[in-house]
Amino acid sequence: MGTPMATYPVRLPAQPQGDGARLPYNIDAERTLLGALMIDQQLIEEVATFLQPEHFFEPLHGRIYDKIRMLAERNHVATPVTLRPLFETDAAMAELGGPAYLLGLAADPGAVLAARDCARQVFDLALLRALVSVGSELVAAASDTSEEVAPLERIAAAEEALYRVAERGDATGGAMPFAAAARRAIAMADRAKRSGGHLSGLTTGLSGLNEKLGGLQKSDLVILAGRPGMGKTALATNIAFACAWRHRLEQETGSGGQGAPVAFFSLEMSADQLATRILAQHAQVSSEKLRTGRIGQEEFNRVARAAEELADLPLIIDDTPALTIAALRTRARRLKRQRGVGLIVVDYLQLLRGTARNAGENRVNELSEITRGLKTLAKELDVPVLALSQLSRAVESRDDRRPQLSDLRESGTIEQDADIVLFVFREEYYHAMKRPSDTGSAEFQAWQEKEYRLRGLADVTIAKQRHGSTGRVNLYFASEYTQFSDRADGDGDGDGDGGGGGEPAGAAF
Repeated sequence: MGTPMATYPVRLPAQPQGDGARLPYNIDAERTLLGALMIDQQLIEEVATFLQPEHFFEPLHGRIYDKIRMLAERNHVATPVTLRPLFETDAAMAELGGPAYLLGLAADPGAVLAARDCARQVFDLALLRALVSVGSELVAAASDTSEEVAPLERIAAAEEALYRVAERGDATGGAMPFAAAARRAIAMADRAKRSGGHLSGLTTGLSGLNEKLGGLQKSDLVILAGRPGMGKTALATNIAFACAWRHRLEQETGSGGQGAPVAFFSLEMSADQLATRILAQHAQVSSEKLRTGRIGQEEFNRVARAAEELADLPLIIDDTPALTIAALRTRARRLKRQRGVGLIVVDYLQLLRGTARNAGENRVNELSEITRGLKTLAKELDVPVLALSQLSRAVESRDDRRPQLSDLRESGTIEQDADIVLFVFREEYYHAMKRPSDTGSAEFQAWQEKEYRLRGLADVTIAKQRHGSTGRVNLYFASEYTQFSDRADGDGDGDGDGGGGGEPAGAAF
């Protein structure tokens, strides 16, 4: 490990024996760094952004570093003299010679030259020791069969532990100078400008929604809510497909920024059911006919061609039922690391479970944990998270069944944690329930006329948006293909404040 550089008669910390001797460490690097920090006080500002006391292998060195940081935060100079009173009762310091040990650390002025390299090495060796510790714990846990064996849970715990080690390896710190933040803002504005003036994030595949939102933004939690039958899953699937499809096109053309690989966590529908919807949409074949096998040879050939065309679509579907929020976050981290996932879709959040400690608590607390977990995941992975949510039955008891923020089911934390809240609504669905029984009456004729006007019309209300305005986007919904598309301004009964232009059968990729 090298010899001590001090000229003072002090002893070095005892070298570890047994298993500890196999751990990676460098006592001399720790001593050199501490000496440099006592000589050049400005160094502490640089290394303190990533180096913590627990990163030192020798506990005494960690305590010395902590006191140096403390004095620096108080604008006091850290020297052997100012540190001495802080260690008068420290037994480990007394064993090594007391004040003479501090003097020995600061005895070599040349230590300043190696300070940054030593700080990095101390940090890197701490990561390696953490990795060794995780490995040892994994072996011990896998070998212990005294309790109930749950291999998949242990694997998930292992991945989470490894991810924590990887997170510690990011030595850049969470703080960002304004200049760096400004550069990111300019880059985002440039993407929006190059896209035609409306898209700075990932595409939704719908030009009207893109214009209102600017696309799906990194680190945002987007809640897409609606009552059953409104088309939440269909819209989420359309968005996921559009984003993945755009990424594939960008890979072919060498451009980038508006598409990304997508992870779709489907807790309600199976992977093959989702795939059926996507194939039906892409091949323009009725999803119901495809599901029941009532299609002709020509339609079947179109579906087969669609499956071949979409074989390399970067859309990963996880249909594991009853996932916990912890397990979902673990899987999302893995997909981000392995597949470069840039958008996460969760269908839907009420089907997620909280941690075991919340199992006996009320559902509101559990749902609060889930929404906070999804928002944390969005920030942690720096990707948008689109989570679907059910609405309370209070909608059905009103004459105006258009959703409101107060209808978000079971917890106000959904509204609180979300950066954007979208409500999908199809008046056609509710109007169909009012069909008069007497088909020859004037009442039926009036109902039929309105039914014709409402056919295929849908809209998405932006009820909350941290980054922009609220409003409504008019859409078409082709129920046969479970496909949403843009509606030209002025079409239908909508308020017209967000329609995106374009043809009903197309989407803005």
